[in-house]
Amino acid sequence: MPQAQDFDIIVIGSGPAGQRAAVQAAKFGKKVALIERTEVLGGVCVNTGTIPSKTIREAVLHLSGVRERVFYGVSYKVKAEITMADLLSRCNMVISREIDVIRSQLQRNGVVLFSGDAVFRDPRMLEVQSASGDVNVLRGEFIVIATGSTPSVPATIKLDDDRLLSSDGVLFLKYLPRTLTVVGGGVVGIEYASMFAALGSKVTVVDLRKRLLEFVDSEILESLIYQLRQSGCTFRLGEEVEHVEVTTGNGKSAVTHLKSGKQIVSDTILFSAGRVGATAALNLSAAGLEADPRGRLTVDSQYRTKVSHIFAAGDVIGFPSLASTSGEQGRLAACYAFGRPAISVPELFPYGIYAIPELSMVGKNEDELTASGVPYEFGVARYKEIARGQIIGDQTGLLKILFHRETRRVLGVHIIGTGATELVHIGQAVMAFDGTVDYFVSAVFNYPTLAECYKVAALDGINKLGR
Repeated sequence: MPQAQDFDIIVIGSGPAGQRAAVQAAKFGKKVALIERTEVLGGVCVNTGTIPSKTIREAVLHLSGVRERVFYGVSYKVKAEITMADLLSRCNMVISREIDVIRSQLQRNGVVLFSGDAVFRDPRMLEVQSASGDVNVLRGEFIVIATGSTPSVPATIKLDDDRLLSSDGVLFLKYLPRTLTVVGGGVVGIEYASMFAALGSKVTVVDLRKRLLEFVDSEILESLIYQLRQSGCTFRLGEEVEHVEVTTGNGKSAVTHLKSGKQIVSDTILFSAGRVGATAALNLSAAGLEADPRGRLTVDSQYRTKVSHIFAAGDVIGFPSLASTSGEQGRLAACYAFGRPAISVPELFPYGIYAIPELSMVGKNEDELTASGVPYEFGVARYKEIARGQIIGDQTGLLKILFHRETRRVLGVHIIGTGATELVHIGQAVMAFDGTVDYFVSAVFNYPTLAECYKVAALDGINKLGR
């Protein structure tokens, strides 16, 4: 075995959590090693998850012409025959550029990169074997596990990236399915369901739960489901998949058999029933750690595992498993490891769902406030009432502000519609400074902008308080 190389901190995984942990430690002047299993940097976020899916979404919005149909008719398209190649060509360009940006950032900060599979030999030592067979042994004072996640697919399912695929396999589709069954109505499932529906595919979403996206405000969720049904989506909720089969004969098809006896025939089945932590190959027992049945690690408020010098961040620790929150968790883990001051307000983390239409939220929703007995009021602004909404043709967008009836402090902002994931940050900033709903009344926003929704929603809410 080669001689061990010593580092102040070793980071396993180059996704958002790993990147931020490595760069933050490097900014402290520490000697940092980053291990990435694959030949390319960025993890799931850049290569198969966040960046590809959001880039595909932008291509769908542009080529399908769905945003302009209110002006030019329901049959309007930028390109008559849209192919998967059209969507993926844009995707591949963005991925390539993002990988270059990440590599440049890590190298600029002096992070030492190792390519290969990482395996614990003891709580402080890791062995890294590259694809070419080279072996490096690293010893770290601190270790951050940021290995991300992989799609959760039943062991009986053999994916072929054609008729049966996971969310990672969308990037390998050769054709645009006319009919699609999505098994799992979580964030990823809903995002892809909405994209394919916008392209004209007939989509069926199957989920064991009666209510999707439990953390989303009920009114916002109702609007999303309604709009997806208008796009041609069918929902089979409270249904469980018994088995699937791929038929041959007159046209190949994939059949989803439900336990209720229903059968759904489609061109393709997309499995999107959650993800599992990518920890199976780490030999965690050698480090004194154990993952839960879904491959996830348990951490405390400082992202420290039960082994005090080993931290974990990102998808590998579970909800919310967003690129934005994962990056922040990685940064904080590095700060806590070296005893540096760090301020974080998890209750103000914004959540974004890049469906068509997109959703975003920060703070509490109505169900949470009701359950906690908080006296609140709300105000709503609809995009169709705002000049910018008319200009861009968004007739269904909505922004809701929740605030305390007595203190008038803003408690939550929930948005569905164009630019929701950008617009939410105004509300987030006001909440961070304990701002009240009155701020939006006195604020002056550029005209015409969607930001005006804040003023309209604030006035709507204040009017409900009476004189």
